[in-house]
Amino acid sequence: MLSELQKETAKAIVNIFETGSARGDYARVTLLTGDSGHLTYGRAQTTLGSGNLHLLIKAYCATPGAAYARTLKPYLPQLADIDLRLDTDWSFRNVLKEAGGDPVMRDVQDDFFDRVYWTPALASAKRTGLGEALSAAVVYDSVVHGSWIAMRDRTTAKAGAASSAGERRWIGVYLDTRRDWLASHSNALLRKTVYRMDAFKALAASGNWSLDLPMMVRGVRIDPDALCLRPPVNASAIEVATRNLRLTDPKMSGNDVRALEEALSKEGYAINRDGIFDEGLETALKSFQRDFGLVDDGIAGPATRLMLGI
Repeated sequence: MLSELQKETAKAIVNIFETGSARGDYARVTLLTGDSGHLTYGRAQTTLGSGNLHLLIKAYCATPGAAYARTLKPYLPQLADIDLRLDTDWSFRNVLKEAGGDPVMRDVQDDFFDRVYWTPALASAKRTGLGEALSAAVVYDSVVHGSWIAMRDRTTAKAGAASSAGERRWIGVYLDTRRDWLASHSNALLRKTVYRMDAFKALAASGNWSLDLPMMVRGVRIDPDALCLRPPVNASAIEVATRNLRLTDPKMSGNDVRALEEALSKEGYAINRDGIFDEGLETALKSFQRDFGLVDDGIAGPATRLMLGI
């Protein structure tokens, strides 16, 4: 079990990767040419392309006292549809920046990033056989950055399960595997993010598996007075946009819906596996979300898919 200090240190490391600050930048709006995540926002730079920006703004608009809820609500349908025209919608981008100064938005982001990234990442790390604080930080970073499951499976194919290979050796192989993947990626922006793996490799080499403070990460000292000295490259490693599955009219259908049905069936939920997102599938999905501590909104977003392993 990680301590609260270890948890906050792990999050601070990823904040540095994403925004250059250990505390994170709640108002940061970024769009890098060639970034498959498209428009990114907030403390952990959640992306339009992943569908998570929709879920974040949806949660904010539903929170009492949200100062910019009325302005942001009209954008929810476009966010849900991953409408890439929002990349260059300056009115939308400006209101996001302004909303970043709202204390309600900061609280919503803290809760959202814990719920959508940290908690599923910790659960996935545990299922993989990883328990050390540095390992949790590595998994959390990959969940935020993208492609954790693909790199996990590639590492297991090379090194075997963490339980047999040994956790520290497995993480070492993982860091090398992910670094090689980033360094040779067709997206030039991702090739510039190998520093994330280099930072973790340095912590591992120093023996700081417990994430003891103080520490230096990319020129930033992590302690109560953390100071950013240089900006990061924060391109998303999301390969393609994956739609958030939900009840719509007409109903969603396809292989991704079928994969969701199969995953829920494996978890013991009785559903009709026909590849159509209907009311019965929504009911089963909400039950799964409640059972696993997720928001039971009936939307199969990135956090729910991660918990299901799809």
